[in-house]
Amino acid sequence: MKILFIRLRLIGDVIFTTPSIRAVKRCLPDAHLTYVVEREAAPILSRNPHLSDLIVVDRPHGLRRLTYDCALAKNLRASHFDAVIDFHGGPRSSWLTWCTRAPLRIGYSVPFRNWAYTHHVPRSRQLEARHSVVNQWDLLAALDERLGGTPDPQRDSVEMTEDLEVTGAIKHRLAQAGVGPTNQLIVIHVSAGNAFRQWPVEYFVQTIVTLAKSDPQRRFVITSGPSDRGAKNQIVAAMSTQVRQLVMLDEELDLVELRSLIDLAALFIGGDTGPLHLAATTSVPIVGIYGPTLAARSAPWRDPTYSVETADIGALLCRPCNQRHCEPGDFRCLTSLAPSIVVAAADRALEQCRPTSS
Repeated sequence: MKILFIRLRLIGDVIFTTPSIRAVKRCLPDAHLTYVVEREAAPILSRNPHLSDLIVVDRPHGLRRLTYDCALAKNLRASHFDAVIDFHGGPRSSWLTWCTRAPLRIGYSVPFRNWAYTHHVPRSRQLEARHSVVNQWDLLAALDERLGGTPDPQRDSVEMTEDLEVTGAIKHRLAQAGVGPTNQLIVIHVSAGNAFRQWPVEYFVQTIVTLAKSDPQRRFVITSGPSDRGAKNQIVAAMSTQVRQLVMLDEELDLVELRSLIDLAALFIGGDTGPLHLAATTSVPIVGIYGPTLAARSAPWRDPTYSVETADIGALLCRPCNQRHCEPGDFRCLTSLAPSIVVAAADRALEQCRPTSS
């Protein structure tokens, strides 16, 4: 049986599909599994052991998009897939799903896109407290009834296969930067994906300063996406006058390198964005910072024996929101989230992983 998965982007959303890939392969071990993904998120799947093929696509603009997608659709149809699961549900992915002409085409029941599918799976458009992994798992039952039910995060955790060569290179870079075996490495990702999830820069600084002063053996690597280098530079500049435990790597990290770096750390701290879920593919303790989103919907999905702490402000009338307009106007879900809350969460995460004395 030839099965095609489609989830074009984003990093966290693609990571959330990996439990479903594993489940399908477990249930249908002889199936030939192919995945279509855009280039930015492709490294997540490039070493996935359950996939037979990975089709990496670009996203050109204007007329180039039309000719590019027509050629892509022609190639997909020529592959004669038996089934397609559209995890994405967007205009491009639904059109590509339809173009395969597969006998079984599964997607969410979305207005103006139902024509693309032979099987429609209901999905609430409300911001309900239901995890994205569970939402995507709903699509599997239409493929095979044995895949129904609820995923178990212990058995069906997210995954991204480690690249041992890259990990070795990151270890070398850390050693060159002075990080030794007695140092406790903490990775702090300061990007947020959009302004509605951006924890204030000064709060990151206060958090790092507090954690640094409580243990002189700690070392800190600050990471960010390309669009948030300004925030990263502000934090680095502020830290340089207050603590001397910042580790500066000589080059920017790609997605595979970032995963290896996190895997070598004692703790990861970051907002609800792609690298938070990249961290979930490791066993490293995690502190997730949540503003307009809910942990119940997008918490790291992995074996619960690995430490995950949530830092948020709690219940607000405007939370969760659609991240298009701040109703109160003051981003209180983030500005009211004091650094002390994140520091306390970090201390709990590190304490849970500390070996007990005999």
